[in-house]
Amino acid sequence: MKLAFALFKYFPYGGLERDFLRIAKECQKRGHEISVYTFIWEGEVPDGFNLTKISVKGFTNHQRISDFSDKLSQLLLQESFDLVVGFNKMKDLDLYYAADPCYEAKVSDQHGKLYRLGNRYKVFQSMEEAVFSVDTNVELLFISEIQMENFKKIYHTPAERFHSLPPGVDRSRIRPDNADEIRSRVRKTLAFNHHVLNDGDKLLLMIGTGYKRKGVDRAMEALASLPEPLRSKTFLIVAGEDKLKKYRALAKKLGIENQVHLPGARDDVPELLLATDLFMHPARHENTGTVLLEAIAAGIPQLISGVCGYAFHIEKAKAGRVLSEPFQQAEYNLQLLDMLTSDEWPQWQENALNYMRNSDIFSMPDRVSDIIEETGKKRSRANVYENHKTEIK
Repeated sequence: MKLAFALFKYFPYGGLERDFLRIAKECQKRGHEISVYTFIWEGEVPDGFNLTKISVKGFTNHQRISDFSDKLSQLLLQESFDLVVGFNKMKDLDLYYAADPCYEAKVSDQHGKLYRLGNRYKVFQSMEEAVFSVDTNVELLFISEIQMENFKKIYHTPAERFHSLPPGVDRSRIRPDNADEIRSRVRKTLAFNHHVLNDGDKLLLMIGTGYKRKGVDRAMEALASLPEPLRSKTFLIVAGEDKLKKYRALAKKLGIENQVHLPGARDDVPELLLATDLFMHPARHENTGTVLLEAIAAGIPQLISGVCGYAFHIEKAKAGRVLSEPFQQAEYNLQLLDMLTSDEWPQWQENALNYMRNSDIFSMPDRVSDIIEETGKKRSRANVYENHKTEIK
């Protein structure tokens, strides 16, 4: 089949983007032709991908997104694709991979009636409706059961269009046999104001783009709250992109600037996980949180907020602790102190690895590719496009 994949932006470190890439590569592996449409692409283009970067206009993000959707619709009329797979909500999709929560539900919870009069709301709501309306036939691919219910309730979307997916952890995150050797080597490379980590130090790790949403400030507050001498022996590294100057200033304000390292995005996440003592994810919003399962695969204990869609995996695995909701900083501070001084570390690690071995946390790309192929057998755009070209002639 000739498949078109559409997403607004691609950069190598985003969760949605990594999911897209693994799904597209799996489809390519199965012999399908892959074309990609986006308006921003950062990083290398995989061999065999036909990439089209659409030039968009607009001063605001929603204006650029609207322009991209309109131009994509026109370009699709010129090609004989069998299916169009979207990773953001937009018009003219055959399948939609739902990485984002329900926009209409968020607006109802956080905004008043006046917000709905703005163009931003009108653009995003119309794109969401184009995907979930009862009048469309878009197949919906979901990694979050909770979010499925929100869409069904608001848009009355038929249940048969929803497909529940297993997680899709990259197998490169599985703890290797030489994990202890990697841990020792990597920790020697991590210097905090010339202090090289030793065996008695505790390393906390956060991974993700968008520091406020991920709760980096919450993690810094918790680190600053630790009593001495534990505080001086505990260090935090945040691998991900954001406005680093702002958070370096916060670390200085809290008196922990020598214990916080903000290197930006990194390519060595699997090794960083192995060098870590505790994975932190006190997110304010998190649709799922694949990174939580990556930490499980690496055998790393976790302290996370209950808002994360995949928090139940950590609870089932007994691989750390999940905070109650609504979030309270005082609880987080106490839990961090308790975990850092606990003797349960070997058990948390073993629980995580046992869960990884006995649960399906890897097969999402395979399942999505199966659904794409099943949908292609039922319907194909190719004949529609050929008829359209004939009419134009």
